[in-house]
Amino acid sequence: MTSRSADQPIQYEPEEPCPPIVALIVGFQGAALVLAPTVLNVAIGFRAAGLDETWLVWGVFAGMLTCAAMTALQVFRLGQFGTGHVVLSWSSAIFLAILATTVEATGPETFASLLIVCSLLQIALARWLPALRRIITPVVSGTVTMLIAVSVLPIAFNSVQNVPPDAAVSAGPVIAVVTLLASVIVTLRVSGRWRLIAPLISIVVGCAVSAAFGVFEVDRIANAAWFGVPELPDLGFDLSPGKEFWALLPTFAILTLVFTLKTISDGVVIQQNARRRPRAIDFRQIQGLVSASGIGMLLAGLSTTLPPASNASYSNTLVSLTGVAARRVGIGVALVTVVLAFFSKFAALLLSVPGPVLGAFLMLAMGMLFVSGWQTILRDGLDPRRVLVVALASALGLGLHGHPLLSDLLGEELGGLIGNGVTIGAIVAIAMTLLLEAMGSRSSKLEVTLDMASLPAIDEYLSALASRLKWDEPSTLRLRSAGEETLSSLLTLEDDQADESSPTRLIIVARPQPLMVELEFVATTHQENIEDQVAYLTEADALPTAEDISLRLLRFHTSALRHQKFHGVDIVTIQVEGSS
Repeated sequence: MTSRSADQPIQYEPEEPCPPIVALIVGFQGAALVLAPTVLNVAIGFRAAGLDETWLVWGVFAGMLTCAAMTALQVFRLGQFGTGHVVLSWSSAIFLAILATTVEATGPETFASLLIVCSLLQIALARWLPALRRIITPVVSGTVTMLIAVSVLPIAFNSVQNVPPDAAVSAGPVIAVVTLLASVIVTLRVSGRWRLIAPLISIVVGCAVSAAFGVFEVDRIANAAWFGVPELPDLGFDLSPGKEFWALLPTFAILTLVFTLKTISDGVVIQQNARRRPRAIDFRQIQGLVSASGIGMLLAGLSTTLPPASNASYSNTLVSLTGVAARRVGIGVALVTVVLAFFSKFAALLLSVPGPVLGAFLMLAMGMLFVSGWQTILRDGLDPRRVLVVALASALGLGLHGHPLLSDLLGEELGGLIGNGVTIGAIVAIAMTLLLEAMGSRSSKLEVTLDMASLPAIDEYLSALASRLKWDEPSTLRLRSAGEETLSSLLTLEDDQADESSPTRLIIVARPQPLMVELEFVATTHQENIEDQVAYLTEADALPTAEDISLRLLRFHTSALRHQKFHGVDIVTIQVEGSS
């Protein structure tokens, strides 16, 4: 495949079949992107947890297989599982710190059991996504993501000193610095196809410097078999959870929540990058992505390895360079990953990477994760209230991380387990969001049936709202008209699907803001995305059809429109400006 720039058109969209040879070639490139970080993340986490060689080799093998399974599952849309896109997956770095803490305190059995429980939570979160959209905001997600990055950094710096006792004192720092410099130079200088292997280039440079210091061990590579299944460690599960399990469960639940939020963000970006023409985000596919990710976490728990996570950056890099977003590529990635999982020499080669190189790799990865969290916060906009949430959650999360205060209050063992900065920061961020939502402008709600007969009730409701806000007549008329056209748009393609014995409910929630009202229409419909339909209208259409008149009027009366389609529910949010 020839490389292409990101602004060139997509050659194959997800639903379009591409030749099998193309899918396999692009799939090999996708596997090359994620296999190195997958193996290295598992190696970092298992070594930090103090697990032996048998566990380490098994963790890498299981991690590769679970990532392959999740990538393949995402290709299909089986009920409410899967997104129908190419979603490259790697072993998540989010769980690195908690893996080390859990295994050291209770053993790998508890870690596996907690992953299994949280996999069910993640699948449930996919179904609850519509209800959680105003609580789990980008501000909460971004703040906790930054705290995760900060909490994992000590593991990276500890890895820098992981060299043989007879090595020079300066060996670790020098190797790490050279690896970081190579990462920076390669990232800034390479382009096109070379971007696919930029991380590998810096790792190779770091290994070369390690060999010069005499800290690169080749015995593992020489002793590894060419193909085979690694020795099975003593896998098990905590069938009688003790207080340690229950003390760690809130931290795992919060990490799973953040893990889910990052998955949602990745799904949005992947959808946007896979189309020739921009479309509104289909949140049914996002729910499928999250549900399939829950299956991946379940497989990771059953095999006791790090859970696989979607990676939008690598997925979009692959699509941008090849122009191929066809879902068949996901099958190609999965096949290549499975073959290399049984190729023992490959895993042995990556597991031979010295600690200082792993530390440098993790520093850069956590730095990028920190920036990603900050970008997530900025994407939603920062006002004084959101600044307060970020400031307080960050201050308490960083300040109380490992602080003896919680141990003094809750006891040494329990306080040490839940005194994690990520847990504290997440609790504060969610609590502050709930408080601000409760203290915000008072909302009102109207519940009717999705039927034109409900228009008088809706009109009366909106008229009373405008009167309370002391809006002038033109603003009141604009608000009433926006409500009427939204109802009409929801009904346009709904007539054929209507079930007279069970009429669809329509809930309208009004949230007044300064000089503007946000109206949220929640219903169950079967039609296309209204946001897409409005976007497709062009000024060049001289004679609008009867079907798009409501859409044109809706675009005229509103300052913003968003349509979120979930499984079983549609949420249309409009903003109408007004003046008193």
